[in-house]
Formats: sequence, structure tokens, C-alpha cells
Amino acid sequence: MSASASLAGLTVEAARRALAAKFKASNIDSPDLDARLLIGAALGLDHTGLAVQSDRKMTEDEAGVIASFAQRRLMHEPVARILGHKEFWGLDLRLSDATLVPRPDTETIVAAALEIIGNDFAKDSKLRIADIGTGSGAILLALLSELPAATGIGTDISGEALHTAEINAQQLGLANRASFIQCDYASALDGPFDLIVSNPPYIRSADIPVLDRDVRDHDPHLALDGGPDGLDAYRAITPQAAALLAFGGVLIFEVGHDQSDQVSALMEGAGLTLPHPPKADLGGIYRAVMGRKAAI
Repeated sequence: MSASASLAGLTVEAARRALAAKFKASNIDSPDLDARLLIGAALGLDHTGLAVQSDRKMTEDEAGVIASFAQRRLMHEPVARILGHKEFWGLDLRLSDATLVPRPDTETIVAAALEIIGNDFAKDSKLRIADIGTGSGAILLALLSELPAATGIGTDISGEALHTAEINAQQLGLANRASFIQCDYASALDGPFDLIVSNPPYIRSADIPVLDRDVRDHDPHLALDGGPDGLDAYRAITPQAAALLAFGGVLIFEVGHDQSDQVSALMEGAGLTLPHPPKADLGGIYRAVMGRKAAI
């Protein structure tokens, strides 16, 4: 019996429980949440809709869609990839094969930037922002959504990623303040910028084969591989950013769990000061490293 046939005729709630049990048996993280999200997407129902229609029996076509989603999740494809979008900083972002799935850890970069801007600038300042390796545009678009007078530019080596970021900017009503350019890190940019942010590749090459399957098998390796020690991108971007920053401008990097000291040293080596200690994510890991170009 096919998976879709086994679900056809079940109520929405019974199908959710059956899916959650399968996910749990396969050691899928958050099996209940994943089951609810996938069934909700397949049926076009939000959390309230699932509750209201919990006793409704599903059609064979609906069961087929759910079974297809379930099979992909059992292969450790992330829910966000199956659905094609992910929420970040309250924004719904489209994904593609060339973009990372935005993670809550990366919101630490946005929070750090807004704290610094709140201390140093008026919220209506006409700030100029660059996001190096923008991917889906997550960090840049989150910042622009909070800073109504700011403009920004995102770079990426992947044309497909930039196309995705452009679509996200359009759908969020930010396209008039966001532009995107294909280049290697910051090589095609002209400053000065008040703020430069980046979530570059920082996984050590040797560590990629042992990453969780959700990441290893489905995130683009170009956006993961930071070279033998994970610091190749930081070595490339830091001097570029130091040259592009306005006096008093700030560079903020996302870093891996044990990289904050090394990246801080790279910033100091490029002539930046460290006005703030690294900012930790919700798990207590130092995630955002900040360097400032001294004012004249």
C-alpha cells in the first residue's frame, strides 16, 4: 500500500499524528511541529484552520501531497526547503537551491546592528548598508525593514541567489531601497558604507561531511565551506570592508562557535577597533563580532 493510500480517508488530526510518529521514529527533530507545518501547507491551512478541520477526512489527492512532503522530510530535507520559504526577523523569505535556509542564530547579527545604530544614529538616518554574501537577502532586508531611511546593496557570487534576493525585496516592498550585484565578496563595491554585515562561509572543510544531514545534503556547499580553518572568507572580506567603511562605520560578522577571537584579531589587524564585545545568540554562543573604523 502506498503512503498516500495509507493516509487517504484519515482525518486531518489522525494524519498529523501518523506523520509525527513516522518522523519521531526516524529521529527527525521537532516531529510534531514538522508534521503540522507540512500538513498545513499541503491543505492550505494555518494553525487555527487545522484545529477547525481536525475531524475532516482527507481526499486521496490531499493525501498524495502530504505523502510526497513526508517522504522528502524523511530524507532529511528541511521543512523550509520543502515549502520553499522561511520566516526570518518576521519576514517571509523565498528560498532557492543557491541560498542557505536563514537560521535564528543569524538574527543576532540584525539585533547587534540595530543596537549599534540605535546608539550612534537617528533611526531616520540615511544609512548606507552592504551585505556581503547576501544569499536570500535575509540580513539586508531585515535591516531595511527596520530602518525606513536606509538603503542597501547585497553581493553574492551566485546569480541564482541574487535573483532570489531580488524577488524577496520586491515581495516585501523594499526593492526601491535594495540593490544587488554579482561579485566575489565586496570586490565590485564602492564605499563609503555606514554598516557592512556578512554571514560568510565559516565551516571548516573537513567538518562538512559530519554536519547534520539537513545542512550537509541540502544547503549549498559554496555557502558553507570556509576553507581548512573556516576563516578564508573573513581573511578576504575584512580588509575589503575596512577600506569601504565610512569613518565611524561598523563591520559585523556572523561567526562559528569558536571563531570570535580569531575574527576579532583579523579586524584589529585591518585597523578596526572593537567597540563592543561579541554578541551571543540565544544558545549562549558568541555569534556576532563587531569592528569599527575609527572616526577622524
